[in-house]
Amino acid sequence: MKNIKKLALGFVMALGLLSGAQASGGDAIAWDKAPNKTNDLAALQNGAKLFVNYCLNCHSAAFMRYNRLKDIGLTEQQIKDNLLFATTKVGDTMKAAIDPAQAKEWFGKNPPDLTLMARSRAGHGGTGADYLYTYLRSYHRDDTKLTGWNNLAFPNVGMPNPLWELQGEREPVYEDKEEHGHTVQIFKGWKQVKPGTMTPLQYDQAIGDLVGYMQWMAEPAQNTRVRIGVWVLIFLSIFTFIAWRLNAAYWKDIK
Repeated sequence: MKNIKKLALGFVMALGLLSGAQASGGDAIAWDKAPNKTNDLAALQNGAKLFVNYCLNCHSAAFMRYNRLKDIGLTEQQIKDNLLFATTKVGDTMKAAIDPAQAKEWFGKNPPDLTLMARSRAGHGGTGADYLYTYLRSYHRDDTKLTGWNNLAFPNVGMPNPLWELQGEREPVYEDKEEHGHTVQIFKGWKQVKPGTMTPLQYDQAIGDLVGYMQWMAEPAQNTRVRIGVWVLIFLSIFTFIAWRLNAAYWKDIK
């Protein structure tokens, strides 16, 4: 019995130390809710442009072909004129221009494929879109890191902020708070250090477009599947009613 009490006490203390460490370091911030833009064609088109210009330099989307962008309202000519590199064809998959060996040397490992990232990053904090929306808005300058950047949603991240020109430079603001006899720092918000080419509101809207595109890219048929599912449920409801009335008519004279 004593051993069980000791184990329980040790478990509770470990949880307290872990939560204190996360609060003091600014880790594990709550994920912000990402706007749902998978049905907004203009937002998806802008997100595709941002993805090609800022993400595809290092990250591939090897399970997505450029010609699939026709599903979000782009013509083949628009894809060729605005989203393709010199030697890329419309039927090609979205492969990064960076050499994998060089990427591993620069970043420590080859940047991951982003095709399914919006689905794979779902967790207790929310959906994968929520994580990406929070992550891309949580970069801040950190001179202790080799890249000069860090991220509150992904502490010690190896990738610098790819959108820093748009967002500018920010630093997190903390508030000291007493918890269990210790002073911890609670994340309260952001302070703009250097402005970017976008205002904070414009940047958040752009990230919403980018995340919406990545969410759509992870499952392009999602909206079609949902629409078909609604009609299937309506059909089953009507058929169930008809079957119920037929059953009543068939058995009404049988006791």
